[in-house]
Amino acid sequence: MLQEFYLILSAIIFTIGTVGVLTRSNAIVIFMSIELMLNAVNLSIITFASFSNDPVGQVFVFFVMAVAAAEAAIGLAIVIALYRLKKTMFIDNLKLLRN
Repeated sequence: MLQEFYLILSAIIFTIGTVGVLTRSNAIVIFMSIELMLNAVNLSIITFASFSNDPVGQVFVFFVMAVAAAEAAIGLAIVIALYRLKKTMFIDNLKLLRN
């Protein structure tokens, strides 16, 4: 019963992150939504690992959190570089691939 609650919570958090990525145009909010999605996946992995009494899931989540931290650092560096170049944080205003 408790595992179902965690999986439902994980699905809700993942849905909020997906809606945030699809509907927002601010780069910082998009990166925060991606972090929400990664945390939802981590919660579901921990739930399944707890259900099956397998500690490998917890070790896997540790590595996913390390990758998420690196993604956040690199993403923030990209956002800062784009802000310095274009003076905006909105993805809609960035047209880097066009002349």
